[in-house]
Amino acid sequence: MDIKIGFVSLGCPKNLVDTEVMLGILGNNGYELVSNPEDADVIVVNTCGFIDAAKTESIETILEMAQYKNNKCKLLIASGCLAERYHDDILEELPEVDAVVGTGDYIKIAEVIKSALKGEKPVLYGNMNMPEPEGQPRVVSTGNSSAYLKIADGCDNRCTYCIIPKLRGKYRSRHIEDIVSEAESLAKDGIRELIVIAQDTTRYGMDLYGEYLLPELLQKLCKIEGIHWIRVHYLYPEVITDELISVFKNEDKIVKYMDIPIQHCNDEVLKRMGRHGNKEQLYSLINKLRKEIPGLVIRTTVIAGFPGETEEQFGELLQFVKDMKFERLGAFAYSQEEDTPAAKLPEQIKQDVKDDRAAQILEIQSEISKNHQHSLLGKQLEVLVEGYDMDNLMYFGRSYADSIDIDTTVYFAAEDEVISGSFVTVEILDADDYDLTGKLVLNESEESN
Repeated sequence: MDIKIGFVSLGCPKNLVDTEVMLGILGNNGYELVSNPEDADVIVVNTCGFIDAAKTESIETILEMAQYKNNKCKLLIASGCLAERYHDDILEELPEVDAVVGTGDYIKIAEVIKSALKGEKPVLYGNMNMPEPEGQPRVVSTGNSSAYLKIADGCDNRCTYCIIPKLRGKYRSRHIEDIVSEAESLAKDGIRELIVIAQDTTRYGMDLYGEYLLPELLQKLCKIEGIHWIRVHYLYPEVITDELISVFKNEDKIVKYMDIPIQHCNDEVLKRMGRHGNKEQLYSLINKLRKEIPGLVIRTTVIAGFPGETEEQFGELLQFVKDMKFERLGAFAYSQEEDTPAAKLPEQIKQDVKDDRAAQILEIQSEISKNHQHSLLGKQLEVLVEGYDMDNLMYFGRSYADSIDIDTTVYFAAEDEVISGSFVTVEILDADDYDLTGKLVLNESEESN
């Protein structure tokens, strides 16, 4: 079979893992995978449909890829969240698309391509509540040292602003044995850092085993030889238990980094958002985490301009950000998404007001981030080496405080060659709002001798 496949993956890390599984399935079915769309006979755009900006990006990308059909490309396929949500609209409005594959059907990608090459126009959707597929092949696209490990899909939280349950279905955990097996396989392939993800990692296991089993899963992952760092994303605050805190505190492989989506702190706004907990509990939790886990770095997100948010309630959020001094924070203007309960709420706020409020939060956060960055001057950090920057003539990588693609980059000078994927010790000599710069103090190979 001499068919070349090109992929464009948009949106979140969970979507990227789906892309990597599709790449693995197609590779196993004899298709050749190419990185340049100009070389592809078939182009698959794995779309995002979370908010308006993501939908726009997905549509623009589909149209951009459609231009290649004037040359070599025979098929253009839309998969992922936008395809799940707007399957009929895509076919009607984008005639360039030859097949549509929703979030629950991505493992059928080889069959879809085979049918489309025969002139059929497959449309698969509505199966997002099927059990998570297990034992699937996968082509890791995040480099040779780090990989996402998806432990569940879907969500049962029903936040009023969020469309995810309608795009990815109910919460579905994978079996522990399958997750550990995949992690062991990744480790054998040289992966040093696992980034554990789900829409809500803290609820792992409840649907499948009747109890929260993230602590147990993390302990099993920590026993895998070759894995040096385990990073966990999307820990919902109300399910961060003492047992989970203990695992973070005592397991050396788990980096002291928590990604905790909080979204707001005002009790009334949280209630309208469909979030659990309240401001008092959030203050208590964050203070407890900082006390129990020395050196903990917390990343969070907040939403500005949610329907009905008063100036007083927004001021409460500003004060919360000032008080908590999160090392990493993203602030977003509320996006009114159709088919969500929040879209129908009264007192929708004007876009310019929402944008202004988000900008105010980011301005405060900028100063907090700058102070945090400068607090690292003179300190030594363990860094996972990711490459060499020819412009700066320096190596670069990430510390435990930095997740892939979203946080700070550490640049450092070294007299001798440093291997990508290795861990080194870097002394921090300079800092700006986004990056750290330093010099190599100890190479992993030296440390092991």
